[in-house]
Amino acid sequence: MLIGITYDLREEYLSEGYTEMETAEFDRPDTIEAIDGALSVAGHRTDRIGSIKALTKRLSAGDRWDMVFNIAEGLYGFGREAQVPALLDAYRIPYVFSDALVLAVTLHKGMTKRIIRDLGIATPAFAVVADERDMETVRLPYPLFVKPVAEGTSKGIDAESRVESFAELSQTCRRLLSAYGQPLLVEAFLPGREFTVGIVGTGEEAAVLGTLEIFLKEKAEKDIYSYANKENYRELVEYRLLEGTLAAKAEEIALAVWRGLGCRDGGRVDLRADGEGNLHFLEVNPLAGLHPVHSDLPIICRLAGISYQVLIGRILESACKRLDRKGRI
Repeated sequence: MLIGITYDLREEYLSEGYTEMETAEFDRPDTIEAIDGALSVAGHRTDRIGSIKALTKRLSAGDRWDMVFNIAEGLYGFGREAQVPALLDAYRIPYVFSDALVLAVTLHKGMTKRIIRDLGIATPAFAVVADERDMETVRLPYPLFVKPVAEGTSKGIDAESRVESFAELSQTCRRLLSAYGQPLLVEAFLPGREFTVGIVGTGEEAAVLGTLEIFLKEKAEKDIYSYANKENYRELVEYRLLEGTLAAKAEEIALAVWRGLGCRDGGRVDLRADGEGNLHFLEVNPLAGLHPVHSDLPIICRLAGISYQVLIGRILESACKRLDRKGRI
């Protein structure tokens, strides 16, 4: 197949004047090279397209692909991750990973949790704070946890995300509302262990790659998988593959989340335990990072003995199952 690759390259946005934090979710060249290499080794021809602006120009020029490997995050709005899939849908070009609806819904953590709650899956009690007036309506017991409603890579999560009083809640909410210009998710803080479950496949064929437990070292920001902890994971974080009964329960919940939301091809589901050890849904990432060394999904695979080449191959295989015999969606 001729496979186009859509992505947002961090260095390109930095050269245009965007900040390190604004571009935190975007990819490095070695991620694109790794994906390109894995697809090429599998016998496919590749075409590095780039961002949605580059994709728009290429489509207008008449370029087409048999499949697009889409990892573009987008820059603005709740629909930023959905923009490339929606455009590809309009041209009936098949692509890897979830569709525009799933990516738009799951980017908004509040909307996602409402669906998860409706599915009967445990998730911390929460409220969405869209402006300062909403802080007065939060009726949840402390401690609470506050984060931007539509960011990834732990952006906006730091030592002040856990709040113990209304004064702290007010201070953190004002700071994050100003910094990110979007609503905030305020939820009950869970003090237990934290996990992320890697998944490949779609629907009933979805399968777990492994479950990673996240251990914060002594010098890490305490109790939270923050932006600083994630960025400096070599010094601050230890990852261990979970096995046994708890792993089986985490994987059962993660698959229920994945299938219930309609996620496709590959990604992660984040879980955390409460004080009694009961697991709760935190977030889903249907457009998970794919850096071969630093990203959580490849880390899970590496610890589980699954090569990067196999991971990319299984993701692509899942997407190809949506094609008919003529290669159409």
